[in-house]
Amino acid sequence: MGRYFPRKVCHGGASQLHEELNSGGILDFSANLNPFPPVFDWNPDISSASFYPDDSYYKLKKKIANKFGCHEDEICVGNGSIEVIRSFFYAVIENGDLVRTDPHTFGEYALSVKLAGGICSSDSIKKAKVRVICNPNNPTGDLLCLKDLQNIADDIKLSGGMLFVDEAFNELAEGAESMIGKGFSNVFVSRSFTKSFSVPGLRIGFGFGDPSLIEKMEVIRPPWTLNSFAENFAYNALDHYDELLESRSLIKRERNWLYEKFDEIGISYNESCTNFILLDISRNAGDFTRDMLKRGVFIRDCTSFGLPGSVRVAVRTREENEVLVEALKKCWL
Repeated sequence: MGRYFPRKVCHGGASQLHEELNSGGILDFSANLNPFPPVFDWNPDISSASFYPDDSYYKLKKKIANKFGCHEDEICVGNGSIEVIRSFFYAVIENGDLVRTDPHTFGEYALSVKLAGGICSSDSIKKAKVRVICNPNNPTGDLLCLKDLQNIADDIKLSGGMLFVDEAFNELAEGAESMIGKGFSNVFVSRSFTKSFSVPGLRIGFGFGDPSLIEKMEVIRPPWTLNSFAENFAYNALDHYDELLESRSLIKRERNWLYEKFDEIGISYNESCTNFILLDISRNAGDFTRDMLKRGVFIRDCTSFGLPGSVRVAVRTREENEVLVEALKKCWL
């Protein structure tokens, strides 16, 4: 027998549907993207495809550093946040190291730890080399406050460990605070343009950490991992970063409207701070997802999160949310 090798992680997104299921204008509530991203003119120079990008990404890192109040040697980039996550664990983990990941969270953490030779556990008693916190958490939408995160980072520092904080949804979450630039050398923060600017096709991730860690991660990531167009988009998007506050406000409005409709239907939900909501449907999530798909709405079956009786729905525009609610009413009978 060959040695065990982990399988790929399930993700949302209607692009995974076979053509026969996605030929009629499916509304995708499975991918949790910003429904109200900043709108700006972006006209990339097509001739840049003829040149290698700057593999140091100095210009982009300098602009990120100015925006977040840190130094460019504290910043790494990646082909989406998943490459940042992979690079982090390859840089930090050795064979047999323990990493704490709490239940019901983003599956790429566990896979990245396994690929790096580590072992994942949700046991809070065991001493872990790294603790991972997704804040706000995917798929629950739960949010830890800054004080709680700082207390956790302090406790972990005493034991010589590290804290990995995924802030992929930070800009879209009501009340969210960041661990970036808070003076913890044992804290790494992962960010992404994917969710906030709704550009999953461009694959733009970045992260903040101690310069010694960043130097290792930059060696691990493949060269030219951000193509010229992704780099250019990120550079221009930073000029519109503060406009995400408006996105956060509009998402809150739509989230509250959805809560009212879920209450009317009788569907239980986990109150979320961000642009997705976990529904407790207390029935087979796979069957329910297929029923919704027959009505033109693709939602996220949360079985792969260890929640076989739950689904996750994105918060989208009012017109789209009305379609979701009508489909839920029909499937809930």
